[in-house]
This record gives sequence, C-alpha cells and structure tokens, in this order.
Amino acid sequence: MRRAKTVDEYVALVKEAIYEVDDMRAAIEYDEEGMGDVAKFIDELESNLKEVFDAMVKGTYCWRTGDLKYMDLIRNMDEGTLPFRALLVQINETHKKGLETDED
Repeated sequence: MRRAKTVDEYVALVKEAIYEVDDMRAAIEYDEEGMGDVAKFIDELESNLKEVFDAMVKGTYCWRTGDLKYMDLIRNMDEGTLPFRALLVQINETHKKGLETDED
C-alpha cells in the first residue's frame, strides 16, 4: 500500500476522507434503508478522522502510534460497504509507518 510522501499530501488524504464521510452521510440521508450498515458507524468514523485532523492543525499529531482508532470499525469491511476504504487504509499505513521515502 502506497503511503503519502509529504505532510501536505497526508493532510490532503485526511481532508479527502472527511469529505468522503460527508458525502456518505448525504447518501445515507437519501437512502437510509439501503445504507443501514454504514449508518451504524459513520458518526464514529467521522469523529476519529476529525480528531486526527484537529491534532494536525494544533501541532499535537503523533506519528507511529499503532493503528488509528477507526481501523477497528473498518477492518472487516469491503469496498462495497465502504467505497473509500482503501483511502482510510492508506491514511492508517502512513500514520503507522510514516511518510513514504525513496528507500521504501
């Protein structure tokens, strides 16, 4: 799994994930019945991503502290349930291993 190469790229990935969550929330509101599985965890996922982003903004973000909180939520999900799962995994890999370098 490719990781972000720069801090700016990493921040952009987190922003994109937050946008995807907002988009999914709109889909849930439109088709609550068809999106029932996702509705159960969307609030927690959004909260976890915003915690990461807020820590980045405040300058308190810490790399390499293990999996991000949301990984427990998405670990057993597939792309059909969570279309941006790969993005979330990429963010987590960057968090766990740091930025990708040419030596990787």
